[in-house]
Amino acid sequence: MKREMNEFVVSARKYRPATFDTVIGQSPITTTLKNAIKNSHLAQSFLFCGPRGVGKTTCARILAKTINCTNLSEDIEACNKCESCVSFDNNQSFNIYELDAASNNSVDDIRSLVDQVRFPPQLGKYKIYIIDEVHMLSAAAFNAFLKTLEEPPSYAIFILATTEKHKIIPTILSRCQIFDFNRIKTDDITSHLEWIAEKENISAEPDALHIIAQKADGALRDALSIFDQVVSFGGNKITYKDIINNLNILDYDYYFRITDDILAGNLSSILLTFNELLNEGFDGHHFINGLSSHFRDLLVCKDASTLQLLEVSKNIKEKYKKQSLQTPSLLLFQLLDIANKCDVEYRTSKNQRLHIELALIKMCRLQITDTSEKKTEEIITLKNISSAPVTEPQKNPVKNAEVIKPLTPPSYVEESQPVMEKPVSAPVPKTPSIKIPSVSKSTEKKENENKVSEPASSSYEDKNFTLEELHNAWDEYAKNLNDAGRKQLFSTMNKHRPIVKDDFSIEVIVDNKMQADELNAEHSSLLPFLKKKLSNRQIKIVCTITEMKSRPDEAYTPKEKFMKMVEKNPALDTLRKQFDLEF
Repeated sequence: MKREMNEFVVSARKYRPATFDTVIGQSPITTTLKNAIKNSHLAQSFLFCGPRGVGKTTCARILAKTINCTNLSEDIEACNKCESCVSFDNNQSFNIYELDAASNNSVDDIRSLVDQVRFPPQLGKYKIYIIDEVHMLSAAAFNAFLKTLEEPPSYAIFILATTEKHKIIPTILSRCQIFDFNRIKTDDITSHLEWIAEKENISAEPDALHIIAQKADGALRDALSIFDQVVSFGGNKITYKDIINNLNILDYDYYFRITDDILAGNLSSILLTFNELLNEGFDGHHFINGLSSHFRDLLVCKDASTLQLLEVSKNIKEKYKKQSLQTPSLLLFQLLDIANKCDVEYRTSKNQRLHIELALIKMCRLQITDTSEKKTEEIITLKNISSAPVTEPQKNPVKNAEVIKPLTPPSYVEESQPVMEKPVSAPVPKTPSIKIPSVSKSTEKKENENKVSEPASSSYEDKNFTLEELHNAWDEYAKNLNDAGRKQLFSTMNKHRPIVKDDFSIEVIVDNKMQADELNAEHSSLLPFLKKKLSNRQIKIVCTITEMKSRPDEAYTPKEKFMKMVEKNPALDTLRKQFDLEF
């Protein structure tokens, strides 16, 4: 027994625009074309370029149909009743030819097209040739097409369409009137989908249609294809959950939950949410990109003038406004920085899950640190109020004015905040931890007192040193560089011996600015090494550049030749650094 089935037509074909007024999101182009027809100011070759699914071929077909219509309306639209319009709608027009350049890209195909151009139209004023994906033509085919495109018969019009304008040779571009099609806005696609859903008697949630429009990325044809797919999944009712499940899209609620947990410092909940996303099959890279976009959207909501940059539905927009009021701008900048670094380093990470989890820990740690600092400030303020001395008013106002002096900071400052000395060596970065151990006030007070009263280390007493001791320390550091494979800096340090000047200043003579820059870049490690080795904190390093004297009796080394070349063309040194080249 055979079951009869209605023939299904995809929405992209069923609701394809047939007039200029029904084209979505390309009003500047359609207005220009209508005015050109109205004023009889038509070019003989057009080039429609832009991304996929934005209406290039559709506008080409509408233009071809309208040009040959014998009974145009007042709005410069085809009547759909004359013989030319009817034959075009039935795909039987002999004056409008469509050629797919992707499969007809040879010289012979273009030659046959040129032969057809010689014959005038049988019906109507013009013969229109629509060549789709014209960038697929070979170079020889383009050259065979040049002469006809430059001087076509008065009745011939060529409409070329392409998604890759940069692949078309300039001689073709100069012979065409170029129209650049833009991506269709999300709101325009959403309103068009609402109109189609109403026509098809389909109940659709606005948030669901907005997600489809976002997923289409400016291509209406892609949006209609996704719409048909979702209708096949959910029937005559389209819900937001159906869209999320069917299209494998991360729900906004996940990002809102994670942001709330960051504000609350709830790290365990954040890690469990991320584990839930991975178990559902979502990609970690897609998640961190979406989280970055979420932070960006929260930042956009901070200012009413930038609120229009938020491309979400009204319900989601209200959630963004509410959460943006709870999130400080400075915290959002820090979160964006962490998420961006995680995104950049994701591909090169060996353990990608751990890489994202560390980023989430850093994000949560930011808020924990911020909260703890605020609590410390509150405690300090309370102690300041309680420990401030109460002075009794004096009888003599003149004397009282003389006696009043600025209050000195009470002792609670030393109890709550340790006195930090400027470190001599490079500080060790603090690693974020999930739990912050509580320290008792008595222990903290003892540690801070020790820090304040602790004398300077005996190894950093400002002692005098001899030139021999300096050379020994200098050679030891240079040997470490040689063992580490840093041959160039090793040779720079060995070429000229350092000299001791007044005030413990060490002068190093170098041949050029590049050597001076390399040595200055090493100061952060070399200077603490010398200070510790020679037991003197007043040591300074000064680089002196000397001009290289010409030596006609000696041959230039390869390095000296390169230095001369760098003086004339500094870009060579940049090239050497990019490829990490050595002599």
